Amino acid sequence: MLDPTRSDRFSVVIVGGGAAGITIAAQLRRERANLSIAIIEPSTTHAYQPGWTLVGAGVMTLPETLRQEGGLIPRNVEWLRDSVESFQPEANTVTLKGGRVVEYRRLIVCPGLQLDWDKIEGLPETLGRNGVTSNYSRETAAYTWECIRHLDGGKALFTQPPMPIKCAGAPQKIVYLACDHWRREGSLHRTEVDFSMEGNALFGVSYYVPSLQRQIDYYGVNLHKQENLIKVDGEKREATFQIVGTDETIVRAFDMLHVVPPQSAPDFIKASPLANEAGWLDVDPASLRHKTYDNIFGAGDVLGTSNAKTAAAAREQAPVIVENLLASLDGRPQTGSYDGYGACPLTVSYGKVVLAEFLYGGKVAPSFPYDQRKPSRFAWFLKTEVFPKLYWYGMLRGYNIRIKHTPRKTG
Repeated sequence: MLDPTRSDRFSVVIVGGGAAGITIAAQLRRERANLSIAIIEPSTTHAYQPGWTLVGAGVMTLPETLRQEGGLIPRNVEWLRDSVESFQPEANTVTLKGGRVVEYRRLIVCPGLQLDWDKIEGLPETLGRNGVTSNYSRETAAYTWECIRHLDGGKALFTQPPMPIKCAGAPQKIVYLACDHWRREGSLHRTEVDFSMEGNALFGVSYYVPSLQRQIDYYGVNLHKQENLIKVDGEKREATFQIVGTDETIVRAFDMLHVVPPQSAPDFIKASPLANEAGWLDVDPASLRHKTYDNIFGAGDVLGTSNAKTAAAAREQAPVIVENLLASLDGRPQTGSYDGYGACPLTVSYGKVVLAEFLYGGKVAPSFPYDQRKPSRFAWFLKTEVFPKLYWYGMLRGYNIRIKHTPRKTG
């Protein structure tokens, strides 16, 4: 093993330069300017991924969702442009693919998750052509809009894989936006729309399900529960679904197919001593500290916790980690606690959003004084105008933006 040089030792090492990593680094820099901090991130482009639903619906352009990674790394934070090869938590070191060994006092693990496109037979070969698209890919989000606006009747299929996935509402957001576009164009009545989902509930928080079911019914969408996409033949324009719990399959023809791929923790996390049995980062759900290694914390989509994997969750997790990490460095009690907050602005039409907010256990926790199950123009304004600015100019610059949310009884 390579011996760390002085330049390879940091007070805090952050694995991942996405929403969670940049936000935490910026908040740490604001709270304690003398900390030596490094971010390990191979990508040179940073994406505001919540915007990709809007790219796929023709509301935003892809460049509006992208920034140079280097321009977002906080000042006096060292950017290690490399990937993690392995962790050595007993030695407080991380080995990078380039061979460099980085030593830390505290480690924050937030590399996001990985999209397992190859788990669906034939998908990688046809994605981005033959009417096969996905808003989960930077390369094809804009193609989704091309598919939607050029479809003039026919068969449109939309899929949702097994949970957990990032932004669990995104697979159905594009269903509603596509249908609303076809309704406005006058072609919805001659378009058959199917939404096939591996699970058996339209949304994980039952409080919002009746409102979403009304949208499904309004647009005339055929909802197929417990169907999992396993194969795509782009040339034939056929999609094969497996009925969950059986060997039975169904083949459906399509003119357009929007795919959400299966998702899992990154392979280097799965193979590490930091993972739980399912491969996700094994942290305490409240303190976000690793269950085995006291000087390791985690944030964002990689966590093996039950909260929704959304940017709003990362926003709420960041100050908890900063508080607990600094307390651990100072030898003080770690009192920061994350309540599982997540938010999902469900775009049910152009100009209307059902704003779902909830905590661990699916407990509803709205931030605004109205019934957020009702499609709202105000929530659309938040989704399209406020949240992107909050992300680029608030979160990523280290401002602690914790919007007050109040748990409520739903009966």
